[in-house]
Amino acid sequence: MNIYWTVLLVAVAVEIAWALSLKWIQLHPGALSIGSAAVLTILNVFLLSFAMRGIPVGTAYAIWTGLGAVGIAIFGVLLFQEPVALSRFAFMGLIILGVTGLKLTSVQ
Repeated sequence: MNIYWTVLLVAVAVEIAWALSLKWIQLHPGALSIGSAAVLTILNVFLLSFAMRGIPVGTAYAIWTGLGAVGIAIFGVLLFQEPVALSRFAFMGLIILGVTGLKLTSVQ
């Protein structure tokens, strides 16, 4: 795995942290929560744009949003008692299958 793929995976983790920071703002509004979200926003965009230097834009963006959505859904269940249903996990599996297909068929 080259540096661009590694940076993309870090960007996915930051995307998940960013989305969770929005929930943190709802639960604990203040300068720290808002500031954290702002920093994560900037870092998120920087990492994604760097990864796109070596990964096709459609592939990078689809993987970033797909894995981010799966990660956020899992953390929603674990941290915020969101509904657990087999169908939700089945559809998350389809997203992961699609992301894997994009990675395997990428020209990089």
